[in-house]
Amino acid sequence: MADTMQFDLVAPERNLLSVPVREVRLPGEDGDLTAMPGHAPAIVNLRPGLVTVIDDKGTESEFAISGGFAEINGESVSLLAEIGRKREDMDQDAFDEMMRAALRKKKAAEQREEQQGAAAGVVAAAAKLLADMEALGAHIGLDPNSANFPD
Repeated sequence: MADTMQFDLVAPERNLLSVPVREVRLPGEDGDLTAMPGHAPAIVNLRPGLVTVIDDKGTESEFAISGGFAEINGESVSLLAEIGRKREDMDQDAFDEMMRAALRKKKAAEQREEQQGAAAGVVAAAAKLLADMEALGAHIGLDPNSANFPD
């Protein structure tokens, strides 16, 4: 078994990282997980949180994501993030952008429920997304209540 695997982190605005890695820690929707070379194939839905990458030299780096999914195949991990930023680039403005996106999803789910009688699980999932986003901000020292987000 190889000591490393390829890791690619892509967000809509740009390719954030493409390197050989020893491990990747992911904020899975059903719980956190670590992917290492030889990991069983999986597709994982991601919640807002920090992705931690340990490269082939042992250097650790972190990325804040607002959600997305990762494809793991044992030889590589490909992560497509809805919104992604290097941890050191996360400031209050970037976090506010991520919070606004989470709020829009929650409002859209509530409107669908109101207009079409969508399942309550959709609204609950959107509310959880918003709570996970708030937890991410608190974890990295940003204030989820700093901006006046629309109701």
